[in-house]
Amino acid sequence: MLSILFYVIKEYYVMPKNITIQKIIGVLLHRLKFILLATLLAGILFFLYSKFIITPMYNTSAMIYVQNYNGDSASNKDNNKIYSSDIIGSSNLAKICVTLFQNSDEITSLYNDCSVNISVNEQTFFITINVSGDDPQKCANVANQVADQCKTVFDKYLKYGTIGGIREAKVPTRPYEPNNLKNSLLGLLVGLVASCVIAILLELIDTTIKADDDIQEIYGLPVFAEIPDFETQGR
Repeated sequence: MLSILFYVIKEYYVMPKNITIQKIIGVLLHRLKFILLATLLAGILFFLYSKFIITPMYNTSAMIYVQNYNGDSASNKDNNKIYSSDIIGSSNLAKICVTLFQNSDEITSLYNDCSVNISVNEQTFFITINVSGDDPQKCANVANQVADQCKTVFDKYLKYGTIGGIREAKVPTRPYEPNNLKNSLLGLLVGLVASCVIAILLELIDTTIKADDDIQEIYGLPVFAEIPDFETQGR
């Protein structure tokens, strides 16, 4: 497609035969004002789109723990201490619980149009309930409700081990997206690239003669003399 485009431009417009880096830089400097204005405009448009069009998204999380008690540490349940002998068993139990919680209708019914991710921290027995949505208060409510329901589901389906809360979800004060600064910089970059490409294309399809060197470059004819423009010089 690009080869066809360049062929059409070459056939219907007179293109310079030797385009150098110096000439491209000269073209960009010649249209520097246009490039700067277009770049700034694109940055402003991207910022306005990010600020007023994209829906802000918030994120919060709650954390619970699952502990497995074996025969050697059955008394741990009385003092609520975590011993090293329980870590491997508790980690395996946490993975089982995550699968159970992710497929429990009693828990998934609480999502309330929020994006919820229940995962176990690697090599631990801590389970994180991560909630994202466009309403910060709703996200916090869903995270805490899911954490409480996890305890109910755990007690309902499992007859060993214990579950408890570590951290409640708080209402997020700032959205994690959109990133206005990042989108503005992206707009500036897009505007810069697009304006440079447009400036170069405009120069390529411009068939007007601006200097005597253009005649020799475009048509391959040497220039022996030049007739000055007396009207322009007389002003």
